[in-house]
Amino acid sequence: MKNKYFPEEEIDYNDLLFVCFMIEKVARGMHQPNRYVVNAIGYDELVHLLSVAKALHCENPLDVADEWTQYYKLERGQSDVTAVDAELCPRIPSALDMGKVYARLILQTLGSDEDYAQGIIRVYNDDICRTLDNYNCSAYYEPSYYIAESYRAGGFY
Repeated sequence: MKNKYFPEEEIDYNDLLFVCFMIEKVARGMHQPNRYVVNAIGYDELVHLLSVAKALHCENPLDVADEWTQYYKLERGQSDVTAVDAELCPRIPSALDMGKVYARLILQTLGSDEDYAQGIIRVYNDDICRTLDNYNCSAYYEPSYYIAESYRAGGFY
């Protein structure tokens, strides 16, 4: 995928990872599912965010999260992925951990006619996210190839 502002520059894995990390960070902070954040941002703005990710990753992530929350007019919800059973999940994965899970899933399932923004929208709107974001089970902890195959199969079995 080409950068919107610098067409000679490719958007790379680190740009995708940063946007996925920030989606997770914002969603957790707003107590919303990731798909809410993705859909509120929309395709055109995801292209913009991917294109400026190299600059944004130098900023404080808390400031970036606040900016996204205000700019995209995100509202607080009732979904808290960190509310888990401590016996089932003694360590909650960080926003960066989950950003990596989602970035790898997007890359491993990206269609030849898809760009990263389309992949983000497709993956975050899939039902598999409910399982990945349920930290009481271990789906997020599975190897990335297994998560990708489960996505293609329509879920974990």
